[in-house]
Amino acid sequence: MASFGLKLAVFDLNSSKAIEIGSPKFSSSTAVRRGFSFRPQSNHLALLTRTAGKDMISIHAFPSRELQRSWAPDTIDAQGLLWSPDGRWLVVWESPALGHKVVFYTPDGNLFKIWSGPVNPTHEEKDFALGAGVKTVQFSPDARLLAISDHSRSLSIVNMASTMEVLRLQHPNNLVPKGTLQIWQERIGISHGPIMHTFIRASQAISPPPRPQEAAEQLSGCVTIAFDLSSNLIATRIEEFPSTVWIWDVQAAVLRAVLLFHGSVSTLSWHPHVRETLLIRCEGDHYNSVVFVWDPLSEGPQSVDFSQQLSGFKAVGKWHASWLGLDASTPLSIFYSDTQNYVLASLADSDRESLPWINPRNPQGGDGPSRAESPLELVPATEDEADEEDALQTGDDGDIVMEDTYGYKQ
Repeated sequence: MASFGLKLAVFDLNSSKAIEIGSPKFSSSTAVRRGFSFRPQSNHLALLTRTAGKDMISIHAFPSRELQRSWAPDTIDAQGLLWSPDGRWLVVWESPALGHKVVFYTPDGNLFKIWSGPVNPTHEEKDFALGAGVKTVQFSPDARLLAISDHSRSLSIVNMASTMEVLRLQHPNNLVPKGTLQIWQERIGISHGPIMHTFIRASQAISPPPRPQEAAEQLSGCVTIAFDLSSNLIATRIEEFPSTVWIWDVQAAVLRAVLLFHGSVSTLSWHPHVRETLLIRCEGDHYNSVVFVWDPLSEGPQSVDFSQQLSGFKAVGKWHASWLGLDASTPLSIFYSDTQNYVLASLADSDRESLPWINPRNPQGGDGPSRAESPLELVPATEDEADEEDALQTGDDGDIVMEDTYGYKQ
């Protein structure tokens, strides 16, 4: 917040300088992340602003962040924008109160297509146009698919090669175990020692536990969408069943696993370099400093309790857990922190496996050569990174130039 209105500040950590951009649309901590997006490779900043009651999208160059182009999107009250991982598309979605609408733009701001809801709605969804619209969107890591959720229990999958909807996933009320579907139920054991979290595989039909009736606000729709590294699996969480994790196989268009917890699921995070490996965190007194790791070959989610490594056996203040971004050749590792402590945990199968953070030859793990880094100087780019940078066109002022989609017509 500035003295002359709301501004977005972009800091350059190399030069310690900041550039301010006026009138960003979102300012709250829960919504601000939806209001901007950095384009992969070229690092162009797309920003959603609003002045005089009108939405605007601006594209800012790298590294100067000078304005390159801006336009008014085909929306009345846009709720977010997002670059595709390959940088070919910029998508903007409309407010749920104004129906189903996702707008596809080329990088230089040309309108390409508008998605207006399910193509072939089921009988239960025949009146979808009367309900609330888009809730959130998420690209697959390979930029091949786009998942779109609304305020129903369905999830639309769009093929980005044709920008056509190819799949509609429906979260069922009743779950029936079968060969292709694993259903795992959590069991909590409370004794004089640490709380034990185990999982048993359901053998009979079961319904996921609904949101408590005494909840202050009755929410609906898919609130979390996460693609795994292979782009073949999607983990979802819907508001009606907050303690349930749904894992879908997009290629086979089937539900592969359902994980039923006692507490509400707060975060889902796939490993950035290992396929089909999911990190789950829940809320509640029984989940203090506890996270869960799931993969298709495991016997249900495996719990990792960090409280046993802390003084007082509980977290101090808010705590956080995330994957360490190590490559697939090193053991799975998790970083945990609260307001006073941090813990590095290795999920190695045996004590003989080396810990990547204490290997003096290669602190980053793996068998390849290490890349030294000092606190004052970032490591230089690798050859592949340098080739990508060379392929990007730069202007006279040193900024990376945004390509013109229809330049051949000029």
